Amino acid sequence: MADTKRPFNFSAGPAILPQEVLARAAEAVTALKLDGHSANSPDIGLSLLEISHRGAPYQAVHEGAIELAHRVLGIPEDTHQILLLPGGASMQFVMVPANLSRPGTPASFVDTGAWSTKAIAEARHFGEVRVLGSSADSKFDHIPTVDWADADGSSFLHITTNNTIYGTEYESLPDSPEGVPLVIDASSHIGSRPMSLERAALGYAGAQKNLGCSGLCLVFIRRDLLDDPGAPPAPKFLRYATHAKANSLFNTPNSFGVLVLKLVLEWVEAQGGVAAMERLNAEKSTLLYTTLDNSSLFEAHACAGHRSRMTIPFTLGGAPEGERDALTARFLAEANDEGFQGLKGHRSVGGCRASMYNAFPVEGARALTSFMQEFERRA
Repeated sequence: MADTKRPFNFSAGPAILPQEVLARAAEAVTALKLDGHSANSPDIGLSLLEISHRGAPYQAVHEGAIELAHRVLGIPEDTHQILLLPGGASMQFVMVPANLSRPGTPASFVDTGAWSTKAIAEARHFGEVRVLGSSADSKFDHIPTVDWADADGSSFLHITTNNTIYGTEYESLPDSPEGVPLVIDASSHIGSRPMSLERAALGYAGAQKNLGCSGLCLVFIRRDLLDDPGAPPAPKFLRYATHAKANSLFNTPNSFGVLVLKLVLEWVEAQGGVAAMERLNAEKSTLLYTTLDNSSLFEAHACAGHRSRMTIPFTLGGAPEGERDALTARFLAEANDEGFQGLKGHRSVGGCRASMYNAFPVEGARALTSFMQEFERRA
């Protein structure tokens, strides 16, 4: 049975955070330590929430988060600048085409579900969009096969590397055609395993899934794109160059979100970095996928070979059609009683969804699979 004192949190986002991060963030809300976290460091006598973003105490947090993002996530410091921006990933659906679209030149996308679909819709406001591939006909249960050469001549090529709703994930980043910037939305699996992020000219990730709390988006952009004389005349606040020049302090930043990002990255590094996260995430996802593939009641939504390690949607597809909804409701109710929270699936897929981000414990995956097996025996 799950620990009733602390439920297993399968929420898709805002998502689970490490307990030590929560404790350190809570402490900073009361009184920020001079070095951000050391128990032996004196506090400044003020909350993080009430100090200037121009002062030295916050600057240490801000610069520390940026340094850690380069080092822990593997974002190359010599070629890419990190930006800490408001608006989450949804703001990037607008900022990307506002900065990278070129008149008379299409932008290329691969449509793998809700978030890429939204990005495509926003890009159409800035010019022609070319969809190189889509798995919509099969309810986005796989990554479509694409000839990347078809993106040749595009203003940029955009992919969503992990889809939280449909549970698919790119195994590796593609090589974009020469002269075509590769843009990635890595919101729900950044930091979950080593990735060749140097291949991306621009990447972004809403923090509330695997990096911290809501209200902050980590963006990394190749420096040569910041000085492109052919860039369109976007509004000042929507220009990456504006925020790059100000080191993400053009406006008052989400200081609490930046602190939590820093604390999460410190936690990941202390666990052994993204390589250690990859091993843990493989163990957790293998436990659940093995249970699903060996079940006559539960079915994974995503096809084998295309499956996310972070977000795993599944249904009770083996139940008689007339009983499926009632049995699903019963499963979710019993799971909640056992301490498994946040398992209800997105309305686009229905059924259930287990989001197991970096901070989710292996014990939770074991407990869920045991509960599922027992439920199936009784169903």
